[in-house]
Amino acid sequence: MPQFLALVLTVLAAGGAYLHFTASPAGNATFPPAGALRFPEVSGEALDRTTHRLPGTFGGEVNLVFIAFRQWHQELVNTWLPLAQELEGQVPGLRYYELPTISERGPFQRSFIDNGMRAGIPDPGARAATITLYTDVERFVEALDLAGTDTIHALLVDREGNVSWRASGALDAEAERGLRAALAERGN
Repeated sequence: MPQFLALVLTVLAAGGAYLHFTASPAGNATFPPAGALRFPEVSGEALDRTTHRLPGTFGGEVNLVFIAFRQWHQELVNTWLPLAQELEGQVPGLRYYELPTISERGPFQRSFIDNGMRAGIPDPGARAATITLYTDVERFVEALDLAGTDTIHALLVDREGNVSWRASGALDAEAERGLRAALAERGN
């Protein structure tokens, strides 16, 4: 029996490695030309298992998106969530999303990561608003002209991908003022 288990694990590992190394890293994304401040077209799956092709499937007329690259970034995202929830209730057409952004992975690794996140997020609304992006992280960062992956980035994005405001890191008074001003400028 232990030999059978070892064989199964070897086959699964080899299959995952094969799929990982044969997958096209940017196969699920279309990146805008350098210098264009537009959200790239990228596929992802929400934790409620809804498939998305962003930015077109964002649910809001304007969308507040939090892009995170590391597990510990959730602490930074959490500083924004009370304001995001408040604004979503006050500003017609505004939705917010969390976008964990991870380099391309094979299906077994994706399943492991996504199921781990699902286990930590039991709320159906939060699951629907958390869309994991498995993509070429470097090109994604370049396309959005982000300063890097060491912190989170908050963006206001419309369904066409136009970015009208941005901030990085934990919420502070300056970022909140900037966000509210950007929403007021849009007529929200």
